Amino acid sequence: MKRNWQPEELVEYWTLLPNEVDLLTHKNPQNRLVFALLLKFFQLEAKFPESDQEISAVVINYVTQQLNISPNIYRDCNWQGRSIIYYRKKIREFFGFREASIRDAQELTDWLTEQALIYELKYEQLESAAISRLRELKIEPPTESRLERITRSALYSFEEKFFQRTVAQLSSQTKEQIDNLFKPQKIENQSDEVVSQVDVDSSELSVWNELKLDPGRIGVESFQKEIEKLSILRQLDLPANLFPTISTKILQQYKQRVVVEYPKDLRRHPEAIRYTLVAIFALLRSQEIIDNLVELIIQIVHRIGTKAEKRVDQELLKDFKKVNGKTNLLFQMAEASLQQPDGVIKEVIFPVVSETTLKNLVKEYKSTGNAYRERVYTVMRSSYGRHYRRILPLILEQLEFRSNNDVHRPVIQALELLKKYAHSNQRYYDITEAIPIEGVLRSGWQELILERNSDGDIKVNRINYELSVLQALRDKLRCKEIWVVGAYRYRNPEEDLPTDFDSQRTEYFQALKLPSDVEEFITDLQQQMQSALMQLESGLPKNKYVKIKNQGKSRICVSPLKPQTEPINLWRLKTEINRRWPKTSLLDVLKETDLRVNFTEYFKSVLTREVLDLQLLQKRLLLCLYGLGTNTGLKRLSDEIGGNSYQELLHVKRCYIHKQQLRNAITNIANAIFQARLKHIWGEGTAACASDSKKFGAWDQNLMTEWHIRYGGRGVMIYWHVEKNSVCIYSQLKTCSSSEVAAMIEGLLRHCTEMKVEKNFVDSHGQSEVAFAFCHLLGFQLMPRLKRINVQKLYLPINGISSDYPNLQPVLTRAINWDLIRQQYDQMIKYATALRLGMAETDAILKRFTRGNLLHPTYQAICELGKAVKTIFLCQYLHSMELRREINDGLNVVENWNSANSFIFYGKGGEVATNRLEDQELSILSLHLLQISLVYINTLMIQQVLSQPQWMKLMTKLDLRALSPLIWLHINPYGTFNLDMNERLPIETVV
Repeated sequence: MKRNWQPEELVEYWTLLPNEVDLLTHKNPQNRLVFALLLKFFQLEAKFPESDQEISAVVINYVTQQLNISPNIYRDCNWQGRSIIYYRKKIREFFGFREASIRDAQELTDWLTEQALIYELKYEQLESAAISRLRELKIEPPTESRLERITRSALYSFEEKFFQRTVAQLSSQTKEQIDNLFKPQKIENQSDEVVSQVDVDSSELSVWNELKLDPGRIGVESFQKEIEKLSILRQLDLPANLFPTISTKILQQYKQRVVVEYPKDLRRHPEAIRYTLVAIFALLRSQEIIDNLVELIIQIVHRIGTKAEKRVDQELLKDFKKVNGKTNLLFQMAEASLQQPDGVIKEVIFPVVSETTLKNLVKEYKSTGNAYRERVYTVMRSSYGRHYRRILPLILEQLEFRSNNDVHRPVIQALELLKKYAHSNQRYYDITEAIPIEGVLRSGWQELILERNSDGDIKVNRINYELSVLQALRDKLRCKEIWVVGAYRYRNPEEDLPTDFDSQRTEYFQALKLPSDVEEFITDLQQQMQSALMQLESGLPKNKYVKIKNQGKSRICVSPLKPQTEPINLWRLKTEINRRWPKTSLLDVLKETDLRVNFTEYFKSVLTREVLDLQLLQKRLLLCLYGLGTNTGLKRLSDEIGGNSYQELLHVKRCYIHKQQLRNAITNIANAIFQARLKHIWGEGTAACASDSKKFGAWDQNLMTEWHIRYGGRGVMIYWHVEKNSVCIYSQLKTCSSSEVAAMIEGLLRHCTEMKVEKNFVDSHGQSEVAFAFCHLLGFQLMPRLKRINVQKLYLPINGISSDYPNLQPVLTRAINWDLIRQQYDQMIKYATALRLGMAETDAILKRFTRGNLLHPTYQAICELGKAVKTIFLCQYLHSMELRREINDGLNVVENWNSANSFIFYGKGGEVATNRLEDQELSILSLHLLQISLVYINTLMIQQVLSQPQWMKLMTKLDLRALSPLIWLHINPYGTFNLDMNERLPIETVV
């Protein structure tokens, strides 16, 4: 039972209704209070409290007020004896419940084994599921200790049956192949960095450890190694549909357990457990490897083109000189030629146009148009034929491509043709072959690829055609019009959508709070557009900060916001905090946060048994999180615990610290901040947050790190969601080129804190028409700060009403195509539901809606919806300076959050110093944990200072508006250093 209750929650859950008050008649005050508390507690929890300490004082005060008795009576209440037994019986009868029997316990165990454990393995969630099940059956739950025995018995029974059932399906050859995975083998010519990525027992590596390695940098070698891993896993020959009823979430938890164990530990398991765990690992790891292979194909094909363009550009720039006045030169040459048609060029043309100018003119032509394109293609063909062509047979042999759209069938047929000739030495395809051209070759490239023989017949050069097919394949893979069998992120896109949409249509619409009738949906949008356009139209003549011009490319002119004056008392407040808590250790900040909110309880071992003392485990967890969050590493902190400390910290990191556990801890701290805030200091709770990304340098021998075209250098991006008082509710690691729109939607849907987000502020990179559409369907208001506001257009709700807005004529464009929205309404709701339920990664779902898929009807409809929603926002944005300032203030909070990153994440030059994706994510989430812990402690410090009247009187409204708990003047993130002039290093002088 929760301890902190808001007034509205007390009214909702603890108010006695008339029929409930009737049950309290003819009882003395103590018994009335006991009966009332038991009644409301049972109504809320479907069970009785096991002790009087479970009910908080605020609840007791509220109930006693309703009964007109003193709260002090609660201390005299008797919670034992026959009266309590009688009261419980009457309350059960009132709600139609009964006590649990031995048979009920057995049926609950069976239900957990067959229904709940295929979706959840964690004890806490299983206990909640058991209580919910008993509540549905109107059975009072047994005591907590008995319920724990029932739950753990069900878990043991489920795993025993699951392991035995799985191993019974495996052949003897499969078991032998699994055992071979753990046999050691010598690895030659491997760098130290690669070896350090895996857990080794000796100087030898097993195939098992190789399978756990992430792919290296983009290239042929990485592709070949991933193919080798996939071949090894396929040699296990696992039965198809091995785990038909087990959810992916459960399989992922078992895989996590396998990954952290050393080969010697796995070999100690009984055969049923060992073979089942390895089979789960093989299944999920195969999906990951196929996804990695698809990523490598996309990146390699892209690299072939970009490197060719870069090389040609460099060659042309060396001797390129732009020629001005080409039309005039042409006229002069034509005139000179007509005057002396039989003359010599040197004598007729060169005096008019010099030889140097003509050479520059030829070079300029070769750097543009078909000549440039042909030169680029020549370099691409050479690069592919000499180096990258080695991966083509591997792609065709190991990956199976499919498409659900007949429009893209030519690419599939082209791949089949490539597979047919994969081992042929022919230069050209046979004339008799049906070679797909349309839908495969890019427009304008056919004349470069297709050749003709002396008879005029078309010949198709195999190398040229292969390169074109790979380019077409890349384009279709990126938008998932072509998918790969056995992949996860690049799987059949139909699997990303709810399969029961037709039967659950009403429920899905209700969950999104959208009308099931498309006409009602469209009418509401049209009314909002008309209202927003009319508001902007009527207010524009008086709006001195916004002007709409009739000429030029920049039609909308918005005056910049005036900078606000800096609050004078904030520096005094920071100085006072620094005086009271000088040089506070960041490690102490993390420790104090844990002692107050106990976030380390969320870090559970993925292994089945651990015997570490809880206090020792807590200390090691804090040291590990600090080492990861500051990027100093575990070795720098190992001296704190003595002995073989680094290995002990490494063990805690491997077994306890994982992505989801870190997210749960961060959520716990965020909720603690929301509960600890004082309204008169921080204001009412907000439903708005801002999101933005920041680039971190990172090692580049992996698929996550990319070159950033704006900031330069190789690195990764971290996307933050921060509310107005500097609480970051979600963070995620992404590549530099991946969609910020997907990251923005992901954070809004998955933050899991108590904050209810309704508005989200972003910059130009976090918005698009697709983003506006999906945010509207999911119930969020997207509010971007648009960089190119000057060229934006406003769409009309219906045709023929543009004359109603004379002041907006220069920026008005066509009407929204509502027919597209009508036709695709259900499909849009399907995709929105898939995003809401997390049926696939947000980025994977949104891949369908990119520029490479413009003809997709649902994409066209979503774009139309996005244009309508964006028009409404633009009208509000231009009309209201307060809205523009609110968006700007929100984004400034994110910038402030980004500025603190380098203060905390200072180790190794602030670079993510690992090539493992899992370790990269742990580093960033640990940074998030440290930084939000700093915000929590600072919140308490600021509130303690401002609790003194003389300090609170100093704070003006402007001071409170600008007050932020993300300050670090008083924080020391580094270790302590002692200078002893009498102590010398033990170094002897060598003569």
